[in-house]
Amino acid sequence: MIQQKFTPLNVMNEKEKKELLKKLGEQFGIKEIPGIILSRGKERMFLFSGNISEEKLKKIEKEIVIERAGIYFARIDEHTGKIRLSIEGSQMLKDQIKKNIYEISTKDDFEKWMQGQDLQISTGKREFLIMKYKDNLVGTGKASEQKISNYIPKNRRLKHKQN
Repeated sequence: MIQQKFTPLNVMNEKEKKELLKKLGEQFGIKEIPGIILSRGKERMFLFSGNISEEKLKKIEKEIVIERAGIYFARIDEHTGKIRLSIEGSQMLKDQIKKNIYEISTKDDFEKWMQGQDLQISTGKREFLIMKYKDNLVGTGKASEQKISNYIPKNRRLKHKQN
């Protein structure tokens, strides 16, 4: 039997959580993270709000490999160090998000976005933006000079309509 080596599940300590919260505040105006933040590796973060304590999660991890706990809510961009919220992350924290929101104004642009296409729009910004259509937050895009890059995973994209 071949054994795979797993990166241990990391439960963020208070200092790490404060640093993350500071970045989220600067980027999006978020002031509170409701739950335990876990990560596997350096980039992907999960938000857990169940009835298991941090200590219990650490103890379980010593016995078995926990693939993930909670909802994937954010990723730290390896190039910029900025935070990119997942669709669920933006929806879970939507009441707190006050900054860097881009309103998709047309149904056509919304459909393009949900199909995984970049939006050819100049926003005047060069950062991660929370994408909003009507009252729904639909993930995070990366604004550059001429477009907003799309990060919707392929398996979650809206399929093209066949006539």
